[in-house]
Amino acid sequence: MSNQLVIASNNKGKIAELTELLSPLGMTPVSQGDLGVGETEEPAVTFVENAILKARHAARETGLPALADDSGLAVDALGGRPGVRSARFAGAAATDQDNVNALLDAMAGVPEEQRGAQFHCVLVYLRHADDPTPIVCHGRWPGSILRSPRGDGGFGYDPVFLVPEHGCSAAELSRSEKSSISHRGRALKILMEQLKAEV
Repeated sequence: MSNQLVIASNNKGKIAELTELLSPLGMTPVSQGDLGVGETEEPAVTFVENAILKARHAARETGLPALADDSGLAVDALGGRPGVRSARFAGAAATDQDNVNALLDAMAGVPEEQRGAQFHCVLVYLRHADDPTPIVCHGRWPGSILRSPRGDGGFGYDPVFLVPEHGCSAAELSRSEKSSISHRGRALKILMEQLKAEV
């Protein structure tokens, strides 16, 4: 197995989290942007389909093993939205703050007991672009939506995602605390177990 792999993302927050989580395996992650590879379209309706598309694109363009992450927030009161459209909830060119504001607007008036939500992360690892048996791992992180942002760490919806076991937002957790319990951390633990079995 090659030590270097391409992370099929240009999202700095995702890349930082994945790099930290992969370090115990001795892998050297590099973002696709650092290799001159642009983002691919995400036309699919599931996290799994989008992650596979992104991983194949990155592996094909670089010739390296690829790790893709497709993740998002599913809010119970919104029928699972924003879901696969989490990064574009407020529009195609939306910033994290735009998306948070759109979510808070959509949740205005929703009572506390109906503010449940889950972050989902699907990680796909391809050994090469035409890998017929990709490793697919899913992580889920249950919580609820706060009424206003708290904390300045993390990225995306972290400031409005309440972590019940800690009584704070995901943006108020340290990076190591978040990595140990987040959807991405959970999916990566499963992936690491599978990769260790291949070495």
